[in-house]
Amino acid sequence: MKLVTYQSDRGPRVAGVRNGGCVDLNKTDVRVPTCVKELFAQGPEGLAIAADALAIGDPMPTEEIKLVPAVPNPEKIICVGKNYAEHAAESGGDVPSEPILFNKFPTALRGDWQPIVLPGLSNEVDYEAELVVVIGIGGRNIPREKALEHVAAYCCGNDVSARDWQIGKPGGQWLLGKTFDSFAPIGPALTTADEIPDPGKLRIQLRLNGQIMQDSSTTKLIFPVDELIAYASAVCTLSPGDLIFTGTPPGVGFARKPPVFLKPGDTVEVEIEKLGTLRNPVVGEKP
Repeated sequence: MKLVTYQSDRGPRVAGVRNGGCVDLNKTDVRVPTCVKELFAQGPEGLAIAADALAIGDPMPTEEIKLVPAVPNPEKIICVGKNYAEHAAESGGDVPSEPILFNKFPTALRGDWQPIVLPGLSNEVDYEAELVVVIGIGGRNIPREKALEHVAAYCCGNDVSARDWQIGKPGGQWLLGKTFDSFAPIGPALTTADEIPDPGKLRIQLRLNGQIMQDSSTTKLIFPVDELIAYASAVCTLSPGDLIFTGTPPGVGFARKPPVFLKPGDTVEVEIEKLGTLRNPVVGEKP
């Protein structure tokens, strides 16, 4: 099942995708929450009810649908650095012995076809294609062997990064360099975990203006999804709707010779096997 969130006159509401159209699941069955986080908190039982609603519901007219980020207000956006050995090498670092975690703020979120805005404070904005994990049932100290039971869905993500902040500022401003508004596009929809039996076997690709810049597979993740969930949950309680950006493969712009940074007029596409293609235009920040 594929899920999106659309903006209604009553606020964001979760919808299912069927034959290219969207079905408001709560309008079909009131047992389905209008909030995607509340839906994921219900676990597999709630998702089964949602799937039944999707099968029988009436699609909404396309002109009534304004999509927003599929999880519009996650409690946490956790990101993983240097989680592909070849990317660690191109970044000039060693393969880490433990996951490197940082975060983004929810204000960085954008959805499919929403623009990446280049901030006036940066001249070196880069792309990073990533598999994004969406937490369903939350928890603390989740055992690795049970970690995938806590995943509700997956989607494509782009860990947009201002390299002159991340690397060039005193001390390295990883947080600020990664969390300018619009620096966390996700989409095009959430694909529920039952359709992805092994998240460690997915082709991942990024195209910039149609040119392939990154082309790899999640088989090359240093720390796979289950290990990341166990590691992060040992520190903090994971909640329904939390997002985990799992790291990017090689081919990023700042490691190229000459470097390639995003510019107004670009279009960035992140495609992951079985999850679809996330597309975002690039625009300059308005004065």
